[in-house]
Amino acid sequence: MFLTLKNNSEFLLSAERMQSKESSFNEEESFPVRKLEISDKRKGFIELLQQLTVCDSVSDKEFEGRFQELSLYSDEHLVCVIEDNCSGKIVATGSVFIEKKFIRNCGKVGHIEDVVVDSNARGMQLGKKIIAFLSDHARSMGCYKVILDCSTDNKVFYEKCGFKQKEIQMVKYFT
Repeated sequence: MFLTLKNNSEFLLSAERMQSKESSFNEEESFPVRKLEISDKRKGFIELLQQLTVCDSVSDKEFEGRFQELSLYSDEHLVCVIEDNCSGKIVATGSVFIEKKFIRNCGKVGHIEDVVVDSNARGMQLGKKIIAFLSDHARSMGCYKVILDCSTDNKVFYEKCGFKQKEIQMVKYFT
């Protein structure tokens, strides 16, 4: 399944829409979205990705190497996380990379990938915060659209985030 952004303005989430005014300050303070940091590996980042898909253990050296490689892409490949400031654990993540195209006047497309919220933190609107952050980043990079692939189980969630189904997904695995 292939989803595309309907309306960028739908991603402008406010604390008032996400939760009551009384708890919004504490929620925002406890669960800020930020870019991935090298120290996030020891905060459960890899274990969180294992809740999404096959993700074998990654050594510190491998993690640092991939982190440095992605850093070379600057804002063209962004991995964001939400850290629970109370526990110090990474409880949500997602990434977006920017594809430069020849079509649409040499336009750009944002590709959202690897969105996951810790099973113990679901229902707290953290997934919506990740999607909004990544979508806003793609828009700020000049993308004319942002796209993602998801399972049919997650279709309703992404529709609530302003995406709509378009086309179908195809895949060919090499290993």
